[in-house]
Amino acid sequence: MDRCLLSVDWDYFIYTKKENWGSYIENSKNVNSIWYKRYFQFKQQGRDIQESFQLSPEVEDFWDKVRNKFRLSNNTKVYVSDSHALSYNIAKDNGCTNVYLFDAHADLGYNGLPSLNFEINCANWLGKLLKDRVIYKVNIIYSPFTVENPEDFKQINNAFNVKYSTWDTLPDNVEISTIHICRSGAWTPPWYDDKFFKFVEGTGLPFESTGCSPRKWDTRNINLSDQITYMMA
Repeated sequence: MDRCLLSVDWDYFIYTKKENWGSYIENSKNVNSIWYKRYFQFKQQGRDIQESFQLSPEVEDFWDKVRNKFRLSNNTKVYVSDSHALSYNIAKDNGCTNVYLFDAHADLGYNGLPSLNFEINCANWLGKLLKDRVIYKVNIIYSPFTVENPEDFKQINNAFNVKYSTWDTLPDNVEISTIHICRSGAWTPPWYDDKFFKFVEGTGLPFESTGCSPRKWDTRNINLSDQITYMMA
């Protein structure tokens, strides 16, 4: 029987205009300080950064939909992290051969097959799992807010068993042995962290968290020195 990993990126639920997306290195600066830098950049333009991001209402019933589509049990392991790259080790360590990914990004590698020769990172972990034959099948369920297209990964799609699915086209009653929920803090705003951790608890299962602490978001108590520091981030 296949052991299946359900991997969920918090950015699946985040809407923002394409101009606000970008490619970032995952580090403490981009997870924390860069959001204050963006805040001040928006403020200089007379804009409120928080008005440029929206959280999908789907977050409220997502786990109900998961339980209606998949089979979870008290033995289903749940992992939480900031980086999605951890899904590679989670799949490998738990003997998973099949991945169901809910994400705004495919994470297959963004330069065709050559991108799978790089070290494991948040942009290629899924493609690396396929290339290294850890898994043999992938179902990607794109966020309604994605700016990607399956054709962007034509070379990888042709080389491996990659399917792009929707809730309606997913098979029913697939048993999930492992869940990974990642915050992707470089792409998801810190003012949604409370709702993120509430979402994690919505699994109703015990979880193991790695490198994913709540971020402080307080724009009212920033002095000039802090502002200069953030703008240099």
